[in-house]
Amino acid sequence: MLSDSGQSRYFGLLSCLAIVTLLFGAYGLITDVLRWPNALLFPGWKKIIPAFEVSAKQLVDGLLSSLSLLVPAVALSILVGVGAGLFIGLRPKVEAVLTPFIRAVNPLPSTMLIPYAIAVMPTFWSSSFIIIFVGVLWPVLINTLHGVAMLEPRWIDNARCLNLKGRQLVFKVVLPGAMPQVFAGINAGLIRSFLLLTVAEMIGSKAGLGFFVQYYADFAKYDRVIVGMIWLSFVVVVIMTMFDLLKKRILYWTKKR
Repeated sequence: MLSDSGQSRYFGLLSCLAIVTLLFGAYGLITDVLRWPNALLFPGWKKIIPAFEVSAKQLVDGLLSSLSLLVPAVALSILVGVGAGLFIGLRPKVEAVLTPFIRAVNPLPSTMLIPYAIAVMPTFWSSSFIIIFVGVLWPVLINTLHGVAMLEPRWIDNARCLNLKGRQLVFKVVLPGAMPQVFAGINAGLIRSFLLLTVAEMIGSKAGLGFFVQYYADFAKYDRVIVGMIWLSFVVVVIMTMFDLLKKRILYWTKKR
């Protein structure tokens, strides 16, 4: 028999599939049967499904192009954000000096950097890389700082009594203790990265999922636009599901929800 948590996940999955099925069915009823909305803006499944077949190669190529930009940008932002968060969080004087700056810069949307990044960076790829990197960096950095601040002081004291210091203290006590908050920051950064990736690719890219949607929107081929939106949503769900599984595996000592 499934455990309570297993039953909850199973029920949640079935409920999600049922809702998606109902939504897809309702959309098909409204567009293909009732033909109520504008057929150009809201094509039915009779047009969308063939568009999927025709666009399959473009969608896969766009996914690979997007991942080639997204993965290194997010990976570097996580390394820098976690490293800087640990460095600053363990040094109260440094944290006191930098906290006002972090609070001032964090609320600024990364999309404001797009004109400057395009003007300064030599290629579109590098400008998009910077935009995604900055957008993911802040939630990772701030949540790492919160994780360090939330550590029980007695943990640090007990570790020092055992002569743990330097890297041993960081990797055996501080980082594991702050890890739940670190993952919360990575989760927020991942969600933000998809938004920034799509916006960046819509503006100046010649490939990628965002470019796919914008390109066919310019030609008023909304069946392809909807195909791109569905594919992008599917990719995001898969990536976030994989991230949740990784988080549960690493944070095995935390309460499962």
